[in-house]
Amino acid sequence: MFNALRTTLLLAAMTALFMVVGYFIGGTTGMMIAFLFAAGTNLFAYWNSDKMVLRMQNAVPVERSRVPELYEMVDVLSRKAGIPTPKVYVIQTDQPNAFATGRDPNNAAVAVSAGLLRHLDTREVAAVVAHELAHIRSRDTLTMTITATLAGAISALAQFGLFFGGGNNRDNPLGGVGALLMVFLAPLAAILVQMAVSRTREYEADKDGAEISGDPLALASALKKIATLAGRQVNVPAERNPAMAHMYIINPLSGQRMDNLFATHPDTGNRIVALQRLAGEMPLADNTPRSQPRRPPVTVRQSGNGWRVPSVERAEEDRDGRGPWG
Repeated sequence: MFNALRTTLLLAAMTALFMVVGYFIGGTTGMMIAFLFAAGTNLFAYWNSDKMVLRMQNAVPVERSRVPELYEMVDVLSRKAGIPTPKVYVIQTDQPNAFATGRDPNNAAVAVSAGLLRHLDTREVAAVVAHELAHIRSRDTLTMTITATLAGAISALAQFGLFFGGGNNRDNPLGGVGALLMVFLAPLAAILVQMAVSRTREYEADKDGAEISGDPLALASALKKIATLAGRQVNVPAERNPAMAHMYIINPLSGQRMDNLFATHPDTGNRIVALQRLAGEMPLADNTPRSQPRRPPVTVRQSGNGWRVPSVERAEEDRDGRGPWG
């Protein structure tokens, strides 16, 4: 119920942003056109934005027969989460990262990057997948995907209106100045909306994902690795579509652009501290001392030399030859 209300409020806020941009570009007429455009975008986003996001982020579907270990992991964790097994995609980037998308648990997908499979061990990958499944179970993916779609559309609308001289409309109270302001302020307003729905959601998904995997310390370790490496490796699809950055488990932007002025994710250090606190509160599944690493309750079959992701050949074996699963 809460997520449905949150999504409704999000749609209302983004629609209002559309109308404000339309007004300052084309006056009353522009506002009405923007409203119709927003209504059409909302409808499109609900049914098709997940496919668009996956395509724009260079995510490719992989067959179960090619990557049985990853599929088995997703199957096991999905059963623990109590949701249908989502589709599995691999993002063709060396930056370790992941996201989930889809309008509901029956129409969802999990996308992990080739870099994630190469740099993280089995426990850490499982913890990241569990985090994304938590987003799917709580239906955060609908909110995240629609926000990404509408934020990008608002920026495009502002630039489109300025290009076609909308600021010359006599019904526009600020004239060309108003249109120019919208080009800069509309994307920032969209980012603020993203921030409003992003930070608390990530903490909740960390907690729920840690409970699904039963291994909060593995998620803490994964977040630390991803945050460290994400700043060194450019995620080209994310840089081209910064409005979708909030969908990833860690901010994928390099910080070299103004798009990274406002952080859409909570501080990674704070997330790690919260997970460490959760690990101390969770009962152990075995007799392993807390000072020692716990084995995850998820069993994943591993092949002798690891496995390669189809059409992502950069997920090569580690130096010791064990492959991306360690």
